[in-house]
Amino acid sequence: LCRGDGEVYLRFTRKPRPESIWNHAAGSILVSEAGGKVTSAEGNPLDFSKGNFVMSYEKELGAAKKAVSLAARLSQGVQKTLLQSEVWTKSDKTPVTAADYGSQAVVSLVLERELKPATLSLVAEEVDTRDLRKKGSEEFLEDITKLVRDTLASDESYAGSSITTEDVLNAIDCGKSQGGSSGCHWVLDPIDGTRGFVRGEQYAVGLALLVEGKVVVGVMACPNLPLSSAVVEKDDKSCQDNVGCLFFAATGSGAYVQPLNGNSPPQEVRVSSNENLEEAKFLESYHMPIPLHSSIAKKLGITALPVRIDSQAKYAAVSRGDAEMYLRFTLVGYREWIWDHAAGSIITTEAGGVVCDAEGIPLDFSKGKRLDHNRGIIVTTKKLKPLILKAVRESMEEENIRV
Repeated sequence: LCRGDGEVYLRFTRKPRPESIWNHAAGSILVSEAGGKVTSAEGNPLDFSKGNFVMSYEKELGAAKKAVSLAARLSQGVQKTLLQSEVWTKSDKTPVTAADYGSQAVVSLVLERELKPATLSLVAEEVDTRDLRKKGSEEFLEDITKLVRDTLASDESYAGSSITTEDVLNAIDCGKSQGGSSGCHWVLDPIDGTRGFVRGEQYAVGLALLVEGKVVVGVMACPNLPLSSAVVEKDDKSCQDNVGCLFFAATGSGAYVQPLNGNSPPQEVRVSSNENLEEAKFLESYHMPIPLHSSIAKKLGITALPVRIDSQAKYAAVSRGDAEMYLRFTLVGYREWIWDHAAGSIITTEAGGVVCDAEGIPLDFSKGKRLDHNRGIIVTTKKLKPLILKAVRESMEEENIRV
């Protein structure tokens, strides 16, 4: 190309995957210096600054942002009018609403239409539509279908789309992938923090892209999270009114947030630079207090009470510096679902933070639907990580808890 033997060279792989920089570095500068252009499919120059690989996930990130934004729009409408009688209980005794199913259907349909994959591999929480197909569920299913249809119609690019109940059921059923260490898999929690959603409080829509077992893209909508800070006084009316955040990140590109309504451009987020633990804030899930968390905080000299928030919104809060630490220790033997952490983990790490287990080992998303880690999840800053791990180890020894 650089000497004019041809006019164009195209390279598209069957699935999005990182390209080795040595396959393109020399050739790209020869073509560029000869007056040509070397770009990604979106027209952006190749980025050779990210190590051994050059890869653009702009198309996937764009599709994910659109899918999550529309799913959040659907969920907001449901939350405003939700009645307790409209909350179903799944076989595992956890709650589910029309928003859970509708959100998953919207994300599945949008990814299919925007990316047109040969096969959409989606690892998602709502995998069983048998209850929706049972006799007596017709009205609930029709409500879900109308939600999906109206939500897609609210976007100009989908105006006039014909959506049937069978389309919705098939879209939900796309979430049956098992994930794993090979290929590309989308990981979705359609309504993360359903209990918070039902209470009218915090929840999130989290979507991530897993490539060869690594999270490379993450998008999270937090419809009720204040734009200023997640850690606010309850009587701060201005913060409570100004809510709705869309967080997103792609590997090697940083983490960003913008208003969910899209009225302002994205702003890069970074974790807290605070190293004074006496002034540190820490987050935990909205449930019964965990004694181990209190023990860890006491050893660290943290005086503030924990801020309890549902869903992956806690990851978002740490990523933009609202708090310095998020702890999650559960019952011995419990293995976490990957959709509860995939999007949040890459947003936090791209914001300069760390996400690890009690031994300081990064979370492993390559083992299927469950995380493969020993015990506990710690989300914090790089500077505070050694101090927190030490406090965790000492507290676990005192409580006679094995890592």
